[in-house]
Order: sequence, then C-alpha cells, then structure tokens
Amino acid sequence: MPAFRDFNFKLLVIEKLMYEDEMLTPAFSIDECLRAKGIADAQLYAFDNDLAYTVLDESRAYFEALEISEELLATVETLLIDGGHQVCYECSPVWDGEDDLFDVGSLDDLDLLPNLRRISGARDCGLGDPFKEEILAARGIASD
Repeated sequence: MPAFRDFNFKLLVIEKLMYEDEMLTPAFSIDECLRAKGIADAQLYAFDNDLAYTVLDESRAYFEALEISEELLATVETLLIDGGHQVCYECSPVWDGEDDLFDVGSLDDLDLLPNLRRISGARDCGLGDPFKEEILAARGIASD
C-alpha cells in the first residue's frame, strides 16, 4: 500500500474518499470510538483533558494506520482545502480553524494521486508555498 509522508495531506484525501465519496469505508467516527471507551461527549472530553486544539490520539492512530489502495487513490481527481471538513472534526472535535493544526506542509504525496486535476480552495487557504499556483500547474493540476 502507498505510504503518505504528510499526515495532513492524507487527511485531505481521506476527506474526499471517506466522507465525500463514501468509497473508503467504514467511515471513522470519533464519537463512536470514544463511546466504546465509555466517553459520552467528544467535545467535553477534549476540553476536560486539555486536548481541544490537538489531534486526538485515537484519531491519529486510526488515520495513520489506514491503508488506501492505489486503485482507490487513482479515483481522486479533485481535492478541496477547507477547515470545515468532517475529517477535521473526527480528529479534533472542537477545532475552530484558527490555527495551523491541519496545514499541509508538503506536496510530496501528489505522486500518490495520478489523476488529480484540481485543488479547490488553494488560493484562499493561506498555506503558502506548497500550494503555489506555478507548482501545481507544473504538475498539470489547476487550482482555485
């Protein structure tokens, strides 16, 4: 299975495949994961344990270990950069989008998406160099 180098880039791909296209199943739910441990409220758990603006260990472990086949990766033609993604909630139930917790640091993983043609939200994401239009254009990827 292909290995991702940038966790946050992998989360963008997971958002597309798991929560948008529903092709990567079953969908991970932090609420269900924590309920299985006897924790009724993910948001209270995060606040009470000083985990409000971090990726919860349960989520990180799940998503880091999640394998995505080359065939499934080849179906990804578009990605959306947006702080309101479901995967962001599943990682950090009280995250408000006001910090760099989910910023992509590198686009080295673009090679894992041979059919990627567009990244939406790249111009407005404030993430800097990785999403420069000329870098994406050189790879045949449009951005807006």
